[in-house]
Amino acid sequence: MSASQTAAAYAPAAEPEFRRRRELGAASARSLLLTVLGEFVLPAGRPVWTAAFLGALDLLGVEEKAVRQALARSAAEGWLTGERHGRRTAWHLTPAGRRLLTDGTERIYTFGRPAGDWDGQWLIVLATVPETNRRLRHLLRTRLAWNGLGNLAPGVWVSPHPERRPQVADMLAEIGVAGTSTLFTGHLGDLAEARRVAGEAWDLGEIELAYEDFLDAARALRPRDDAETFAAHTRLVQEWRRFPFLDPGLPAELLPDDWSGVRSRTLFHERHDTWRPAADRHWKSLTGDDAG
Repeated sequence: MSASQTAAAYAPAAEPEFRRRRELGAASARSLLLTVLGEFVLPAGRPVWTAAFLGALDLLGVEEKAVRQALARSAAEGWLTGERHGRRTAWHLTPAGRRLLTDGTERIYTFGRPAGDWDGQWLIVLATVPETNRRLRHLLRTRLAWNGLGNLAPGVWVSPHPERRPQVADMLAEIGVAGTSTLFTGHLGDLAEARRVAGEAWDLGEIELAYEDFLDAARALRPRDDAETFAAHTRLVQEWRRFPFLDPGLPAELLPDDWSGVRSRTLFHERHDTWRPAADRHWKSLTGDDAG
């Protein structure tokens, strides 16, 4: 499973619209299934009956038909394989599915980790695709954004993380635009100029609003038992999954004061650690593993 395929699975389905308040949990059956697979199926390493997925996603408001379709689609994409036992089906993660989920999980839980002082170096990517090739243009934008690059000007992408150059170069080669792209590193003026560049390459105000929405919605979740905690925990992770794609992880020197991303990461990990035991207990009750 390549980094680009991981990006395609974990990236938002459409361009983000942050200027609306939203509740945690407004997600597709396929996306919620991916979260359940990464949070509970991958660590356990065991096959799961269809009934367990039906019970889990029912708590998240997903109807049976949509769950079955999400399972079938995931199997068609090579993430899962089904094994029939009479009228029942046990679902196994494929090697490709395990790689996808392992890569995505690592990205989710390491995202936002405080970094050291920034040395002022930028990665600059000059990459263009003919306007007539809309599919490739969209693919290029999606992959560059997943790697944390911002669009400074048409065909010009930047990142204050020059260490990502090898993975960006591999990505450009993978999608077939390496021959028309140029990568280099360098300084872009003093800190004031760097802040201006960051403000033009990324809409930090919109990202901040997304974090504020996350904080409001996560604080409103107050589960009372294991089943509700399982649902709240899954919704929390589901929503947090957006941020490694939406937030480029800029150095602190380039961020506004009192950046909401810091508070959001703290709340995410606090709630995740608090809710995880009860969520695990409920998942085991669904899969029949609670006896051990």
